[in-house]
Amino acid sequence: MITCASPKSLDETRNQEIIAVMENVLRSGHYILGEQVSQFEIDFSKFIGQNHGTGVNSGTDALILSLRALGVGVGDEVITVSHTALATVSAIVSCGATPVLVDIEEDYFSINPLEIELAITSKTRAIIPVHIYGHAANMTLIMEIAKHYNLHVIEDCAQATGAEYNGALVGSIGTLGCFSFYPTKNLGGIGDGGMVVTNNQALASSVVALRQYGWDSQRNAMISGLNSRLDELQAAILNVKLKYLEQDNQQRIRLAKLYDEQLSGTRVRTPQVRKDSKHVYHLYVVKCQDRDSVVRKLNSNDIFPGIHYPKPIHFQSGYKKLCKTPATGLPVTERLSNNILSLPMYPELDESKIKTISEYLLN
Repeated sequence: MITCASPKSLDETRNQEIIAVMENVLRSGHYILGEQVSQFEIDFSKFIGQNHGTGVNSGTDALILSLRALGVGVGDEVITVSHTALATVSAIVSCGATPVLVDIEEDYFSINPLEIELAITSKTRAIIPVHIYGHAANMTLIMEIAKHYNLHVIEDCAQATGAEYNGALVGSIGTLGCFSFYPTKNLGGIGDGGMVVTNNQALASSVVALRQYGWDSQRNAMISGLNSRLDELQAAILNVKLKYLEQDNQQRIRLAKLYDEQLSGTRVRTPQVRKDSKHVYHLYVVKCQDRDSVVRKLNSNDIFPGIHYPKPIHFQSGYKKLCKTPATGLPVTERLSNNILSLPMYPELDESKIKTISEYLLN
């Protein structure tokens, strides 16, 4: 059986490294906000190219804490997309703000900068571009708009650790960058985890306080915060896996190139890559007009692709009344949700499997 995101079996060397650091954590007796977390915060923020990194419980919490550090709350609006993991919009709602959802680009699935400016009001406080599927949004235009209207930009990098835009790693371009270390991500632990990175010292200090009840160094709560800490065990594992991230991303790129070659001239349209960008293929998402029949054919041959995401957030009953959308709707988002298909993609995927999948799509 070939699935969209099969469990990852690591090579023996990496396995042994991970087991060793896990044992070290167990022996240390220090499981929360210890040396492993501190080291990972230093190494990861340096990797991204930012001065400050704060480990938190999840990518969702990274977004929530970033919004709260900026003072975003009730009565404010935050512009983002409906074509994303629910976490992006959920974080905005969790802060009491209103998600303002705009349409995406046809070729790249990410927020359309031309739609952002139309959605800005006197209540707009921030923009959250989502670097969807491992590919950067158009940050040049987004940052120009943000600067013109004095808005903050929070990069949702949950699916794009290691992706680049014009030579800069995603997460280093906006006001803050938010990452997820969920197990299926390009850099994943064995549970939940997240990180906020920034070059702004004041914002970094706010996130540090907010992740632990709003405490200062004397455990006096100067603000109301959360309990959102990256634990030592996850940090230890991520410290090991960070060393292999670029190697894994390069393998994803090689596999994507093989897909591109094999699927040329088939019924599906392969992913487009923005000029001067590095796509790290968290997901390999194609477009096909006859998706249902394609899925049935693949399933009948023991291949199980995914759909990310089949139902836009503004159509989901728990959120549609909480979001603002244009009167004209989100036509690109709505059309693409019926056509997208995520083919199996992970570094351990055997190249022969890609050829098998492609052969079924050829016929």
